[in-house]
Amino acid sequence: MTLSPRSRLLFSFSAAVLPLTLIVAAVPGQSYLCLGFAAIVLVIVVSDAVSARRSLAGIGVALPPVIRMSKDREGKIEVRIRNQHGRVRALRLALGLPAEIPPTAEEMDISLPEGLEWSRFLWTCKPVKRGNYQIDSIYLEGVSSFGLWAARKMHPVSAEIRVYPNLLTERKNVAALFLNRGAFGSHAVRFVGKGRDFERLREYVPGDSYDEIYWKATARRAKPITKVFQIERTQEVYVVIDASRLSARESAPGSSNLERLVTAALMLGLAAEQQGDLFGLIAHSDRVEKFVRAKNGKSHFGSCRDALYTLQPRTVTPDFDELCSFIRLRLRRRALVVFLTALDDPVLAESFVRNVELIRRQHLVMVNMIRQPALRPLFTNSNVSTVDDLYGQLAGHLRWQKIGQLEKTLQRRGVHFSLMEDERLSAEVISQYMAVKQRQLI
Repeated sequence: MTLSPRSRLLFSFSAAVLPLTLIVAAVPGQSYLCLGFAAIVLVIVVSDAVSARRSLAGIGVALPPVIRMSKDREGKIEVRIRNQHGRVRALRLALGLPAEIPPTAEEMDISLPEGLEWSRFLWTCKPVKRGNYQIDSIYLEGVSSFGLWAARKMHPVSAEIRVYPNLLTERKNVAALFLNRGAFGSHAVRFVGKGRDFERLREYVPGDSYDEIYWKATARRAKPITKVFQIERTQEVYVVIDASRLSARESAPGSSNLERLVTAALMLGLAAEQQGDLFGLIAHSDRVEKFVRAKNGKSHFGSCRDALYTLQPRTVTPDFDELCSFIRLRLRRRALVVFLTALDDPVLAESFVRNVELIRRQHLVMVNMIRQPALRPLFTNSNVSTVDDLYGQLAGHLRWQKIGQLEKTLQRRGVHFSLMEDERLSAEVISQYMAVKQRQLI
């Protein structure tokens, strides 16, 4: 605990000691009287300093062990203060928050009521970056009886702040996809085809196709028996998120591509849950960083969110060889595998094309990539004023051609490739998923 003088002490010193000094200088015979008065003032100051040390006695602070917030949304931290003696007290508090979670106010002045042991206060802050953060200290300041001194001490606490991606903005962008009480679109979705899941057997009805007849049951019952199928309702959907060096590129000021990928993945998880499908995650860099097996339910979505909120880009090259081998070994059932990655590096594109052969026959593979600002065909940007701008446009055109060739190469292998705009990523990924569901491609 440390003591610091307040402005009232400095004002009292100026109002009492300085006039006494002038009196001693002007009237030497009054020096003993002035010294006695100064001694009284000194005793008051010292006794007030002692009382300042008792101003924080019996004060305790408690924070929730886990605090959950969303990036760029205002959150509140509950601070519980224990006043063991139950006296009226005035305190000043300051939380040791990290720079990624700036508070709306650096300090808070509070008054503890009389007779109440525990008091509750809310501290407002607004996180600017997702991740996991710790609060290990809170700073308290108490005032002495006469208000001449302030006693300060650091109180150790242990609290974990989990800052999750902000899904509210994306949900507003795709609000039209979440209508009809869980069904997608403003109208009912019509599914094409008769389904692949076996439901039951029934007797043959004129008009049934020959490929629907179950010949073994027909032989046992000595009459034609037809198989009835239903549309698949529970399928597996996996999102593969690239957390390597290319995902660290900025998609917006202060936001990396990985932020968009994480948000789009969680939004697709919400869509799969409403459709009754199983949703899973794979995050990778030069190795598989996170793996959540496909399930559904609110608790499972919480597990997916917990797996992604600390994911940060790493300055390494993605290893598609290890990734595709991992998918081949772990995902036994046919699933929709949605890659959220960047393949504008020719070496990475070649590696991906080579290794996707391991999984493309077993799974339905879709690759989505965020379009970079310079990745456009020639003559589509009129803001060309210098020679450097011209060369930049030519470089972007060549990269755009390479992406077009990559798209054709993947299409020949049955892999769907899409180049998407940054702000439309979540909506377009969900639209892709719904198109797959409608056509029963899984």
